[in-house]
Amino acid sequence: MSSDMFAALLVFSFVSSITPGPNNLMLLTSGLNFGFVRTIPHMLGIGVGFVSLLLAVGFGLGALLMAVPQASFALKTLGSIYLLYLAWKIAMSRAPASGAESEGRPMSFLQAAAFQWVNPKAWVMAVTAMAIYTDPKYPLASLLLVAFAFGLVNLPSVSLWAGLGVALRGFLADPVRLKWFNILMGLALAATLWPMLR
Repeated sequence: MSSDMFAALLVFSFVSSITPGPNNLMLLTSGLNFGFVRTIPHMLGIGVGFVSLLLAVGFGLGALLMAVPQASFALKTLGSIYLLYLAWKIAMSRAPASGAESEGRPMSFLQAAAFQWVNPKAWVMAVTAMAIYTDPKYPLASLLLVAFAFGLVNLPSVSLWAGLGVALRGFLADPVRLKWFNILMGLALAATLWPMLR
């Protein structure tokens, strides 16, 4: 892969990792409700889970799902149901945003890693990256470079969202504001399904 192509891959990785989507909206809410430190396993789980999904797609899982429409439909349905469940949990969350961190539990490392496998945006990112940035002449090397690029930019990108949640804690210390913020984030998370399911 040329240096220009790798630079383009880094830009693609950064833009797709930092733009709003299910992961980033959940991290924003987790940073707000649980603080940055308690959200770290969630952030790490996203990175590891996405890279594992990316590698699986690169090794043929994406092609298999395209060849078996029923499997693709089942995955999309399961992912959508789970994402709507998470949106409901966020919308109904009433944890305090100031003082002691809430007694609830943020998403764990394993939960966040597993979520990548049913996250519609993650699938779109993985399939797109594999289609555009892998070289059929050097499939393994280019696949590993794509995984490396995402691994490099993902944690700093998702950390910004968790940090933004922490920064909003003072403003959202008011229980009424927090209630409406969580409802808004739940609706926004549910709305992320729309462009992916059309």
